[in-house]
Amino acid sequence: MSAECSSYLNADKVLVSGFSCPRAGGDARAVFCCGFQDIKYCCDDPHSFFPYEHSYMWWLSVGALVGLSIAAVVLFAFIITVCVLCYLFISTKPRSKLDTGLSLQTA
Repeated sequence: MSAECSSYLNADKVLVSGFSCPRAGGDARAVFCCGFQDIKYCCDDPHSFFPYEHSYMWWLSVGALVGLSIAAVVLFAFIITVCVLCYLFISTKPRSKLDTGLSLQTA
């Protein structure tokens, strides 16, 4: 089984000629043509999107989760603070009108 990768222009606008998979001297299991319009390669999984190892993506995911967790805690603390301040403002409000010391009488 083999696949043909057609020629393409890479990111530097250089024409890369077509090739067949698996490549000579490459992995014999890489029988599919994978990639995008500007990079093509032979792979063993037809649903593969990147020719790189995926270990770096794990660290990106962990970093994103930590960042989102911190943002969620800060947002939660902000909302709790606003609610507490609103409650204190409403509960400490005087129930009756204050005497301003001015009497409103007609002369």
